[in-house]
Amino acid sequence: MTSDTQPVRRRRRGAELEAALLDAAWNELVETGFAKLTMESVAARAGTGIAVLYRRWANKDELALAALEHHRSSHPVDIPDTGTLRGDLVAALTGMGEARAAFFVTVAATAFSGLLADTGLTPTQVRDRILGEQRLTRVQTIYRRAHDRGEIDLDRIPADVLALPFDLVRHDLLMNLEPVKPARVQSIVDDLFLPLVREHQGRS
Repeated sequence: MTSDTQPVRRRRRGAELEAALLDAAWNELVETGFAKLTMESVAARAGTGIAVLYRRWANKDELALAALEHHRSSHPVDIPDTGTLRGDLVAALTGMGEARAAFFVTVAATAFSGLLADTGLTPTQVRDRILGEQRLTRVQTIYRRAHDRGEIDLDRIPADVLALPFDLVRHDLLMNLEPVKPARVQSIVDDLFLPLVREHQGRS
């Protein structure tokens, strides 16, 4: 083997290639912003041709949405198991507030740098596109454990009440663009969520 021999670059395919493209798009969003992101810049960062991108996404709006969704799903927040509903919620919301702060900064910057205007989507539609059905799926584990321990009766608690703590933390992250403070997390759980749970479970 001569000194000028170059290693053969392994060709990426399928899911591996798509993940590399979406990671490149995410990094472009973080470093340059949605307004400056182009299909060409993402292709260059990913080390591939622009046609590879257009075979998967029609334009940079679709690519940006897919990149946001991919980053969220590939960086899940741990679901704690403290043994109590309150402990699980405080730990989960605290972890979410810390781990998702940078993510929501990028989401907000992307949405208000032209994504909403370009796509015609509302903030709710962007949220649903990025979070999808997983908005409550993973946290249902917390509630199911509490149900099995006898702490709550899931048949009596509306879905909107169960979603409330997590929706409020997401709201705070989007509005403040910084981790949610511990006192705020505790207030969401103790002053808002748990009283609502007790009210619904006390109804005949």
